[in-house]
Order: sequence, then C-alpha cells, then structure tokens
Amino acid sequence: MAPITSICVYCGSRFGRDPAYSDTARRLGHEIARRGIKLVYGGGHVGLMGVVADAVLEAGGQVAGVIPKHLQDWEVGHNGLTELHVVDSMHARKQLMFELADAFIALPGGIGTLDETFEIMTWRQLRLHDKPLVILDQGGFWQPFQALLDAVVAGGFADAKIADYYSMVADVDGVFAAIEAAPAPSVPDHSEML
Repeated sequence: MAPITSICVYCGSRFGRDPAYSDTARRLGHEIARRGIKLVYGGGHVGLMGVVADAVLEAGGQVAGVIPKHLQDWEVGHNGLTELHVVDSMHARKQLMFELADAFIALPGGIGTLDETFEIMTWRQLRLHDKPLVILDQGGFWQPFQALLDAVVAGGFADAKIADYYSMVADVDGVFAAIEAAPAPSVPDHSEML
C-alpha cells in the first residue's frame, strides 16, 4: 500500500455521553499529527469533530476542514485550521473529503457519521476506490452497526465479502496497523454490487 499522507475522520458533532469518546478522539488526533499525516474532517469546532481537530493542531499537525456554507453560516466552522474549504452542499463536502483522503476512520457519531461510513463502504463495494476504512469501536459503540451488517448478509442482501471493506478495532493503537493491513477489494461480479 502507498504511504498514507492524509486521513479523513468521520465523527460526531456532539461529544456523546461517555467521556472516553473525547479521550479517544484526542489520542487519535495526537497520533495522526505524530505520524505526520494530515487530518481531513468535516470542518466543525463542535463535538468530537472539534476535539480531534484541536488535538492534531496542538500536536503540530495539519488539518483540512470541509464544511457546507449553511453550517459555516451557523458559526460551527473551525476558524483555526490549516485550511478550510467552504462548499455548497453536504454532497460536495463528502466528495471533497473523499478526494483529499488516503484512508478513513470512523469514530462514534450520529446519523451523519453513519451516513458517511455507509457511503464510503458502498463506494468501495462499487469499486470506486480501494482506500481503507477503520471503524474505531470505542466501548462497543459500533457493535449495533456490526450486528446490522451481519443481518444484511444473513438476509441475503449482501455477500459476506462486505467485511473486507472495513476493519474494526477497539482502540487507537489498532488503527494504523489495520490501515496498513487493509485488504485490497476483491473484484465483484455484477450480482455482488446490487
């Protein structure tokens, strides 16, 4: 795999009830900066988004935020980033975040985080990219997501190979090993993409 120079982190615009979510976001941000990798994220200063961005910045790293204009107008954008891209829509935001990143990490978050995670998995299934996705399962947060994917496979709506489109790890220490070990996507036949 080519060297990872930028990582997109999907995460909540809220902190969540468990303080461990913020601690994990902070540790991840510090590790991203320590490795000299640029953070790409949703551009907000709120919730876990703000925590991970601030952690990268305080550790001397670079951060590229991508935020839709309507959210910037609501004053939730982070004004202290290395670069901030203001785009016209949520669709444009996700596209640019995808283009700027070599890999993806999903932290706990709300329906926006779920949307981003599912979409990047779908794009991999459709062979639109071969970038790794690591789901950081802090405190078991992502276990219902895993159960849903298992049910999708058990119900015959997806092949078991969808497990190749992501790695799930329990802590920050496992994230970068999972990125390095991420399998290349298999070449699906047409029926697997439906």
